[in-house]
Amino acid sequence: YTRVFLGLLALYFMPTSPLLACSSYMLSSILDAFDGYAARLLNQCSKFGAILDMLTDRCATMCLLVNLSLLYPQYIFLFQLSMILDISSHWLHLHSITMTGGGSHKKIDLSGNPILRVYYNNMVVLFFMCAGNELFYAMMYLLNFMEGPAVPVLGIGLFRLLVWLSLPVCVVKSAISVVHLVTASRNMAASDRADRRRGVAPCDGEKGD
Repeated sequence: YTRVFLGLLALYFMPTSPLLACSSYMLSSILDAFDGYAARLLNQCSKFGAILDMLTDRCATMCLLVNLSLLYPQYIFLFQLSMILDISSHWLHLHSITMTGGGSHKKIDLSGNPILRVYYNNMVVLFFMCAGNELFYAMMYLLNFMEGPAVPVLGIGLFRLLVWLSLPVCVVKSAISVVHLVTASRNMAASDRADRRRGVAPCDGEKGD
């Protein structure tokens, strides 16, 4: 809930106080690395908590991308693609995991996709990728207002340097989202095939499109 509060605080100050907004946003993102540990330590793990964790991440990132679309209209198509990929891949991935009895999008079957297995089961990799991705968007936001402290020798501002350093992480994170999407789609298709073999029509009880 502290993450939710910090996220809302960041959104409120984004038009007027870039440093305060970015600090609140990044602190909320950093706390994402510890809320799971806290839940396990206090024996407060729940399905609702798992969903809230993902929703907080997705909503915060989407709102920041909306802001970036306004600040950098020349890149709006790329930001829109990022939003589409982020939401669709995580939603479909979580739905496929839930269908197979998993309680969280971070619980990956060790026999599944090797990229996702490393991504979700290696906490260092997971933190690095998520932090780097959020850092790129946050620094893009700050860069619109200021360069940041000058970096000796390089002759550029700190915020611009962090944008360039975190850009490759953001690109790789997007590629992992594509893997999310493809893997989850295959899992859903496999579930449909299994239902048909059992004589269960996938459309039974469902509203068709």
